[in-house]
Amino acid sequence: MAYAIEVVDLALKIYGSPLYVRHAIVHNEWVVKSFEERGVIFVEGIDEIPEFSPVVFSAHGVSPEIRKQAALRNLRIVDATCPLVTKVHNEARHYADKGYFMIYIGHSGHVEAEGTMGEAPGKMALVETPADAENLQLPNFSKLAVLTQTTLSVDEVEATMNVLKRRFPSLETPVKEDICYATTNRQAAIRTLAEKCDLVLIIGSKTSSNSNRLREVAESMGVESHLVLLPEEIKSEWRLNYKTVGISSGASTPETLVEAVIGGLIDGNHGIPIETIETVKEHINFKPHRDLIQLAVSS
Repeated sequence: MAYAIEVVDLALKIYGSPLYVRHAIVHNEWVVKSFEERGVIFVEGIDEIPEFSPVVFSAHGVSPEIRKQAALRNLRIVDATCPLVTKVHNEARHYADKGYFMIYIGHSGHVEAEGTMGEAPGKMALVETPADAENLQLPNFSKLAVLTQTTLSVDEVEATMNVLKRRFPSLETPVKEDICYATTNRQAAIRTLAEKCDLVLIIGSKTSSNSNRLREVAESMGVESHLVLLPEEIKSEWRLNYKTVGISSGASTPETLVEAVIGGLIDGNHGIPIETIETVKEHINFKPHRDLIQLAVSS
């Protein structure tokens, strides 16, 4: 998600404002508002953007139809699609070209799901839960594959996948798991955190899929868990009634918000001990295309 935010920063340096972004760049209203204050205009429809204008495609990706609409309006495209989402798009095209029908595990109506399924219209069915997988009725097919949204619960995907594999033994899966490494790592970290805490706070937006999944993971461990975005949302009883509070954040949450919430929770009592738990080191760091960086430098 930091990748997409960096791309919008670079696009602002190159094109100035107004800069159009198709859909929220990430699902975090604080980030969206901060960009709006700098002249970014967020839209859902390509027809809302004046011809020949620059447009940034959000981290969640877009369908080929959206790209076609942008080309017809002669828009200058800056693509901030997460490389891991692009990977799933590539898989969808690969399977479609080889005559596969696909099952997509994701959330109905989520912009990432819409973009990926748009790669193979009529060749993909969506399931959200193990129950959906159990009741799924498919058209006739000779080859069947499965893809997943990148921000899902690892446990729920596994449960849904087990149902699909039982019902469709010939089901083909991608070589590498589609779920984002950051999502997987954070969910594993939440399990470790929840074992040590009486309360878990996830700092993130209610519209963020990966933030919601983190809260659900903590809750599944039997620990009270809440989703908060700003220090103002902290309840006084959280300071008084819980001995150990665990804090984590969604992938789209800026570090400044994490620090602000921690500060709000401490509320001036600097004698409260703070322990950092590191379960895994992430070495993957996506960088914007060097052409975009060079344009920003020369602007």
